[in-house]
Amino acid sequence: MDKTVYIFGHKNPDTDSAVSAVAYARLKQLQGNNNYKAARAGHFNPQTDYIFKKFKVEPPKYLSNLTPKVEYYMQDKTEVVEEDKSVWFAIAKMQNAQLRALPVVDSEGHYKSLLHYSAFAQQILTILNPETKVNVSTSVQLIMRTMNAQPLVIHNQDEIFKSTVLVGAASDETFAKMLDEHASENVIVITSDRQKIYEAAIERKVKLLILTSGYMLSKELKDAAQKNGVSVIMSPYSTSDTVMMIAYSTPVSIMADSDVPAVHPEDTVSKIRGILLESPIRRLPVVDSEGKVIGMISEHDLTNEPNIDLILVDHNEMTQAVEGIENYKIREVIDHHRIGPLSTTYPITFINKPIGSTATIIAGLYQEAKIPIPKEIASLLLCGILSDTLILQSTTTTDIDRQTAEYLANITDLDIQTIGKEILTAGSRIRGRTATEVIHQDMKEYREAKATYTVSQIEVSNLKEILDRKGEFLGELEIERRSNKAVFAALLVTDITQLSSVLLIEYDEKFKPFITFPKLEENIYFLKDVVSRKKQLIPLITEQVENFER
Repeated sequence: MDKTVYIFGHKNPDTDSAVSAVAYARLKQLQGNNNYKAARAGHFNPQTDYIFKKFKVEPPKYLSNLTPKVEYYMQDKTEVVEEDKSVWFAIAKMQNAQLRALPVVDSEGHYKSLLHYSAFAQQILTILNPETKVNVSTSVQLIMRTMNAQPLVIHNQDEIFKSTVLVGAASDETFAKMLDEHASENVIVITSDRQKIYEAAIERKVKLLILTSGYMLSKELKDAAQKNGVSVIMSPYSTSDTVMMIAYSTPVSIMADSDVPAVHPEDTVSKIRGILLESPIRRLPVVDSEGKVIGMISEHDLTNEPNIDLILVDHNEMTQAVEGIENYKIREVIDHHRIGPLSTTYPITFINKPIGSTATIIAGLYQEAKIPIPKEIASLLLCGILSDTLILQSTTTTDIDRQTAEYLANITDLDIQTIGKEILTAGSRIRGRTATEVIHQDMKEYREAKATYTVSQIEVSNLKEILDRKGEFLGELEIERRSNKAVFAALLVTDITQLSSVLLIEYDEKFKPFITFPKLEENIYFLKDVVSRKKQLIPLITEQVENFER
């Protein structure tokens, strides 16, 4: 089975990150790789949400983290057996598929119990002295199927009953007394060429008479059996073998282990480890939300590689990646930011270009592959470019971005200025949103040597709305700084009409002397002509942090 390859943007997905993941997944699918899927670790900001709804494109799958879960290690193909089937049928199924365990399900596929050799071996292996009474639960139909018996007289063949098994090996008189002792029970009599025992069994209206070794029943006795409600079948096996096979005719629902619990695909590996250790065979069934079996997981499965790999777009620093990424193989990175301290133990595809948007790179990959870009995907990519470059006005914008935007606009019949202003307006809405939402919608964490800091960014059409709530935003930044034990936490507020920004920042007091930006008021600085976090602000901040660490 091919691994699922999730394509993730950074954990607080902006428009460029989200559309790049979706567009690259679609490119892979158009190339015949349907196991590639777009994913996101965070919720959309208003702008990104608006774009996906406008162009009616399904958003990336939401996976809040990649903490190892059952679904990443489980075997998603497994045989099951219905609870009314015989143990004999189930064992044959296990042997044919080389299985050590078989989930038992009801007629609708809901998990009931687990059949494994330890669950029924003791009952099977304690069988069966021909002179000893045996108790089993079964049905005439199950017995016939188990031993391929020939029916002679049949009554209520599907009824499950608990029976006493008596083997006609004693003298006629002794056996008749045995039958009388069990007169109140459902009795199965197994015998070979013993006419007197046939008569005694039929006369006393036993549940089932099994003739072994190919012996026949006279017409008179057959009629008597029909009249007295006695089922009669012919076993092709010897008496001893027939007795053995009676036990195998028991329904799996009775022989299976009902104490083995099921787990769910979303359960974490850490949660199920203890349950696996308690399982008699170190295996557990996996069920969906309706309780239906969808797979199995074993202790050995957890030592294998997970069944997912990753591709990162629009980021390459682990501090910005989905939580748990260290547990999985990264196949590719496609980005336009600075290269962080990413390392792998194997070669990967790494595409990093100094341009304004990852969406520009993705559009170029379609062209390189000579695959037409679907109109709705081209619309998303255009929005990604215009969002990240502030409608091609940011200092990060390159000629490649402009040419790609024109190319996509031509495909989609969208006007660059019109759609650009529309999406920037959608993303600049502040009213009704908490400071926490605004700060976390596009927050990135950075590390320089031993220092950690975060920088969030939001574009607005009017700085006043943010500055009027500066106390609220600064308070939230201080909470963020303390929770991350960071040198500072900042919010870059970019005015999309003036193409300048203000920086709200909460910092360790020791860092304050190293901030060199023009100060508007306490904890607020003015950054003229600064609109790009990655190309303009971060290089300046990096220099300040390096000076602080010396």
